[in-house]
Amino acid sequence: MRVYETLTHNWFFTKEAFDTVPVSANENWEKVSIPHTWNALDGQDGGADYYRGKCWYVTEFDVKAVGENKQIYIEFEGASAFCEVYVNGEQVTTHDGGYSTFRANITEKVKVGSNVLSVMVSNEDVSHIYPQMADFTFYGGLYRDVKLLTVDNTHFDLDYFGGNGVHVTSEIVEERDAILRMHGYVKNAKEFDRVSFQVYDMEGNEVAVVEQPALEDTFVEVKLNHITLWQGVENPYLYTIDILLLRNNEVIDEVTVRHGFRHFHVDAQKGFFLNGVLTPLRGVSRHQDKYGIGNALTKEDHRQDAEMIRELGANTIRLAHYQHSQAFYDLCDEMGFILWAEIPFISKMNQDPAAHDNCILQMNELIVQNCHHTSICMWGISNEITIGGSSPKLVENLKDLNELAHKLDPTRLTTMAQVSALPMTDEQNQITDILSYNHYFGWYNGSLEDNEKWLDTFHAMHPERALGISEYGCEGIITYHNDEPKAGDYSEEYQAIYHEHMAKVIEERPWLWATHIWNMFDFGCDARNEGGVAGRNNKGLVTLDRKVKKDSYYLYQAYWSKKPMVHICSKRYGKRASETITVKVYSNASHVQLYVDGVLFAEQSAHRVFVFENVPLHAGFTTITAKTEDCSDVTAFERVESAFEAYHFVEDESETGVTNWFEYADLETERSMTFNEGYYSIKDTIRDILESSDEAAAVILNAFSSMMSMKIKKSMLMIMADRTVEDMFSFPASSNETLDIEAIKAYVNEMLQKIEK
Repeated sequence: MRVYETLTHNWFFTKEAFDTVPVSANENWEKVSIPHTWNALDGQDGGADYYRGKCWYVTEFDVKAVGENKQIYIEFEGASAFCEVYVNGEQVTTHDGGYSTFRANITEKVKVGSNVLSVMVSNEDVSHIYPQMADFTFYGGLYRDVKLLTVDNTHFDLDYFGGNGVHVTSEIVEERDAILRMHGYVKNAKEFDRVSFQVYDMEGNEVAVVEQPALEDTFVEVKLNHITLWQGVENPYLYTIDILLLRNNEVIDEVTVRHGFRHFHVDAQKGFFLNGVLTPLRGVSRHQDKYGIGNALTKEDHRQDAEMIRELGANTIRLAHYQHSQAFYDLCDEMGFILWAEIPFISKMNQDPAAHDNCILQMNELIVQNCHHTSICMWGISNEITIGGSSPKLVENLKDLNELAHKLDPTRLTTMAQVSALPMTDEQNQITDILSYNHYFGWYNGSLEDNEKWLDTFHAMHPERALGISEYGCEGIITYHNDEPKAGDYSEEYQAIYHEHMAKVIEERPWLWATHIWNMFDFGCDARNEGGVAGRNNKGLVTLDRKVKKDSYYLYQAYWSKKPMVHICSKRYGKRASETITVKVYSNASHVQLYVDGVLFAEQSAHRVFVFENVPLHAGFTTITAKTEDCSDVTAFERVESAFEAYHFVEDESETGVTNWFEYADLETERSMTFNEGYYSIKDTIRDILESSDEAAAVILNAFSSMMSMKIKKSMLMIMADRTVEDMFSFPASSNETLDIEAIKAYVNEMLQKIEK
């Protein structure tokens, strides 16, 4: 039988550089446990200065026996972003990509007794590994489990893109009948070895057993009658399939997978159907990090995330922007979420051919390792990839990825997330089976009403294309509150208004095949400094530490959850300098009563959002209670003499550009490029300019804000800190097509050349 040993403790870690492979640790090394990231703190504290480099991990492990009939593997569930693995000082494998499982057969490198495992891991910026550029921290480390795996010489294949050596698919042929197809890929099979496929229902009853002689590809097919369907969150019914490799009367290898029988399709005019039932997919996007621990999440952390999403009432999750942990996919199978799983082909394509090879590798690993997860229904091939500019080569690469996904898995749909500025008529919108757009109208630019205008226009223009919203959201910082909230104030109240509008827009358009809020949780982005909160993106419905659910969380609970709920908004806006206030309540009940200090004040019938005007505040604290037939919520507000200033964020205008800069610029005059030493130019990096000169920073902030018709902040540019200003002009997807980019580039360079370093 295969034996797993998780190597959790007794690891030693260092950022020290070595000319040779270290095979032991000294007193300067840090003792750590796996999972581990070296960016748990500096990846979330702001400054765009988190450590990106090579680090070393060393541990020892014991091998009890080395024989001809056993093979030993070392397995890594995630090492970000590339690594080299050594056993007893000899290299056994390398891996490029920070989010997938990979293994190395170390049978020939180990000895009986103690052995040394040395792992070099790096999250440096390299040209051939994705992601290249993105709005999140690229945590480094061995942030998922490392395991020692011992198997018989004859075993299910462990060498194919990190897969588990089996493959299971099914096809619903009648309402409750299914064809179950199962493969067991056997290495080194002997003549009389067999593979037994044993199927059990959720109650543990044996449903079917099929056995065949063991072959390199052992295939069986069986028809099952009267199955129970996997109906998403309504009934996530899973069968268990034990696939046994038998020799004589012994099991010499075994793989267990769970399988849900389901079929689905998307209708461009009606939406998503699961098992023939119209099931509008409404949910969230999720990043895999948490306050203080970075991306080194435990299984308990993953479960907490999944349970909070289930409590929200969501039925779908977009797992952004890379392969997530097997532990989380397992939870999604169990809880019935419909998943969009994707690779980190994001923001900008690198022209290096090796980078496309890395995309191909990551797509192979994503699908091979996760094709048995019933929850996954869509493979995502890219996210906002035209931020870095479009080209025929990019289109070709996207088509390659789409074709590969279909070849590897013809049972699922392909999709992609487009940047908002990509024209509706762009040919990229015709590549994947279905598609979605990332829109932030009402936050970064435009008005809230632009959301429905854009959606309805696209839907009318492309009635045959199934459309979704892959990202939408705005910052909500629980410190800030406002009686007259507006975009850019970072208040919890504006985030709530934004989502109230979007929830209504989405509910009125069931033909949107899926909508995913950006984001379920605040997440680390060390380059950001939004609303005075450095090092994170604050668009989550829940804080990074998972401690506070923002008001917007409860809005969606009112829309999506079937469990009775009522929630009084703005509880954190506790001090009020007025005699009366407006109290907003969210509930999935149709009728809410509001009490003031125990006395009924008013009652309303409404849909999800209940607004009570002129609610009196007495001297000191006033208790407010909201009641429905099934539940209640209570808070208290304090009446004070003057407004509490800390509730209001005051923007530093020097941190943000203007959008009308070109109105005062002479772009008609032809200019030659000069690059005089001692003066700034477009050859300088974004980081060098933003960190050393307010005057030069104003030039590039104003230029790019005007090009993109939205106010760009320093922190947004810091996401691309190590790119040159010149590189930024290759990002045409977000620019005004009527502008002469070359003329603007020359003008910006001329302005920078006037500023001495």
